[in-house]
Amino acid sequence: MKPLEGITVLDLSRVLAGPYAGMMLADQGANVIKIEPPKVGDDSRAFGPFVGKESAYYMSLNRNKRSVVLNFKDPQHVAVFKELVARADVVLENYRPGTAEKLGIGYDVLKEINPQLIYAQCSGFGNTGPYRLKPAYDVVVQAMGGIMSITGAEGGEPTRVGASVGDVIAGIFTAFGVVTALEVRHRLGHGQKIDISMLDCQVAVLENAIARYVTTGVSPVPIGNRHPSITPFAGFTASDGYVIVGAGNEKLWGLLVNLLDKPELLTDPRFTTNGDRTANVYELTPILNEAFSHKTRAEWLTELEAAGLPCAPINNVEAIVNDPQIAERDMIVEVTHPVAGPLKMPGIPVKFSETPGSVDTCAPLLGQHTSEVLQEVLGWEPAAADEFAAHAED
Repeated sequence: MKPLEGITVLDLSRVLAGPYAGMMLADQGANVIKIEPPKVGDDSRAFGPFVGKESAYYMSLNRNKRSVVLNFKDPQHVAVFKELVARADVVLENYRPGTAEKLGIGYDVLKEINPQLIYAQCSGFGNTGPYRLKPAYDVVVQAMGGIMSITGAEGGEPTRVGASVGDVIAGIFTAFGVVTALEVRHRLGHGQKIDISMLDCQVAVLENAIARYVTTGVSPVPIGNRHPSITPFAGFTASDGYVIVGAGNEKLWGLLVNLLDKPELLTDPRFTTNGDRTANVYELTPILNEAFSHKTRAEWLTELEAAGLPCAPINNVEAIVNDPQIAERDMIVEVTHPVAGPLKMPGIPVKFSETPGSVDTCAPLLGQHTSEVLQEVLGWEPAAADEFAAHAED
């Protein structure tokens, strides 16, 4: 048994935030039916990299789902969708606010069909506020949400986080909202609408940046890899590259000083406390870098780990894909696509002891399951379902 077995999700979303949420639900056993428009499907089917003609981008976000093609400009297809809604638990969409209403499939319509429905909408700016109708992509939300203003080299330009955290974090919050609403439904017996804003989600994860601003009145700026209030907590230059070290308390600071053979730092009044070290970080950093420069990264990592100091190499993606810890935790999995063949992708980070999720199927071909779903969910006769599926792309 998987945690969300028996839950049916109609996933109308496309590209990243919504599909990520749908993938999280599917990984935990939900029956996620991806509803795609005819001919082109989800926009991300056209995004590279490609394996043959299949998008690896799309495949990495839509595993464990089934694809049904419906054209919401066709009244018959809208009617079919509403029949599916009557039997579903969740509708997931990331249209711009108002679009679903124009299509005749907004929450106010669907809740009359199924009062127990959880309707989860993930948009750039949510359903309220002056920005509600603005278009949004990840880079737009990262810029507006403040995270770019605190990311990058010290003294350098604001920098987009390398992963699409504007989308991914919104997807995670959307999935969290769905499972929370399912628990509320279990208690109260009815569904509700969930309104997720990508911008809201970025604000929610700014962590201590907001705390620093509201207590000092000064907006944080990019400071590279170091921590704004814990020192030393950064990357240091070994003879052949960077080593990340985090000495987050006085015990660890003492261990680091002894390992570096710099006992004088313990009695230097500039570095007595964490606050002192942070205030004098520009004086401390060159001293530490000089000490680290006498050995290689591998040598330092061996010694730091032996001493019990938090440390790490700066891995590239190749290193992560081949890391033994990642392998032990099943965080790189492989599925076989009927056209693209074997494809590796991230695994499931939530580990249940009794009801684990799993990656069972590859991302679907466009419309691959239209007939199957109509028969299984709506009880259509095979001939009628096959005929509908054959003409769904018209």
